[in-house]
Amino acid sequence: MQKIYNFLKTAGIYYLATTDGVQPRVRPFGTINLFDDKLYIMTSKTKAVSHQLHENPKIEISACLNDKWLRLEASVVEDNSFDAKMSMLNAFPELIKLFPLEDENTELWFLRNVTAGIYETGKDPEIHRF
Repeated sequence: MQKIYNFLKTAGIYYLATTDGVQPRVRPFGTINLFDDKLYIMTSKTKAVSHQLHENPKIEISACLNDKWLRLEASVVEDNSFDAKMSMLNAFPELIKLFPLEDENTELWFLRNVTAGIYETGKDPEIHRF
């Protein structure tokens, strides 16, 4: 898990895919946090991605870093606990203005049943499951 977290954190931007009915939706994300032995993402309840995650919690993530790329599939579970939110805001202090602690619009999700591959042209993928 640590290697996948490091990859995403170093990449800075990754692409999160959800579904909207039968239509795939992909958007850039930047929040990734390791808390309580789980990877977390964050969004707001007013965004379409929130509604999509509530409808279908299966996601995919893709990111590139130098000559490697990551493909990850998982399900997400909502966790809006104070500790999870504090950990995310400590990892991304610039978000405190957008998502203050008392803001009820903030939504955190942790990844479960993760299968992630780190790929490099001409090499076998490095597969991680957690």
